[in-house]
Amino acid sequence: MPRHDDRILFEFLVLEGAQAGLSWSTILDKRPNYRRAFDSFDARKVARYGDRKVSELLADPGIVRNRLKIAAAIQNAKAFLAVQKEFGSFDAYIWRFVGGRPRRNAWPTLAQLPAQTPESVAMSEDLLRRGFKFVGPTICYAFMQAIGMVNDHLVTCFRHSEIDPG
Repeated sequence: MPRHDDRILFEFLVLEGAQAGLSWSTILDKRPNYRRAFDSFDARKVARYGDRKVSELLADPGIVRNRLKIAAAIQNAKAFLAVQKEFGSFDAYIWRFVGGRPRRNAWPTLAQLPAQTPESVAMSEDLLRRGFKFVGPTICYAFMQAIGMVNDHLVTCFRHSEIDPG
């Protein structure tokens, strides 16, 4: 479903980065713990995390305890705030990569779904240039799917036409 709330967008960005190399179900199971541990994904609070908070997060069994992923979440909060300041909202910035409207794909099989697209590559390059971490083209494409920038439900799935009746 298309998402436009900056807090939700930040949450999904952090969760997509945390998911790198892991199963999505692992992250979904830990999502309530992430909300607790990362102050409900308040980017202003996360951007201020210091060594003490990082130590707490590394000791928290409810989240993925990977120092690089935790550091990326903090760095991404800082970059996220800079984007908000520049564009008025992260939403206004991120949806530019699809012209402000969800892309509707029509995949008959899962095997046809791409891992990345020219848009996710462009997004990745721009996010990296702005100081974001754990935002490669594949992570960006998963983020695009998660926030509804692309409708990758198979054409046989009831959600395909429900989300975007065309």
